[in-house]
Amino acid sequence: MGGSGWEYVTAYKSSVEESLAALHEQVFAELYGNDDEYGSIEELWADEEFMGEEGTHSILDIQRVVHTTAAPSEQAIEDYGTLRPLPTGRIAHHFGGNRPTPERFQELLDESYEAMRRRRPHEQGQTLIDECRMRWTGVFVVLYTDEEASHVGIFGYSGD
Repeated sequence: MGGSGWEYVTAYKSSVEESLAALHEQVFAELYGNDDEYGSIEELWADEEFMGEEGTHSILDIQRVVHTTAAPSEQAIEDYGTLRPLPTGRIAHHFGGNRPTPERFQELLDESYEAMRRRRPHEQGQTLIDECRMRWTGVFVVLYTDEEASHVGIFGYSGD
């Protein structure tokens, strides 16, 4: 099926884990709410053949948050299906400070996709979405409104 990039901006709950759980519920309802095959996200995740071979090509392919900024490894099975924070230094690099806004997050995503359209095949980039380099993983950034955490920006890739 190929690789698919995805991104979301979701409301910040009391933690990134809770924000991810709420986003999971929302996306599951959108993709599988009228589907008789899976009655819950747990049933979807239990379908190891589907999840291991095809996946959903959405945030539903990410099952847990890890709080390390170390790059995931394709040799470490435990790194697949994880969402990890963008390192503080990379937040400052892309956003120019440590309190990025939802609006700036969307602007940087738009700039990233425009840069990808202009790139030559196999050319590496330095955009925000280039920070996620491994399939079946994602990156998150806590976003701020009036100096308060208000949203979580998430991006990543599924598929091969």
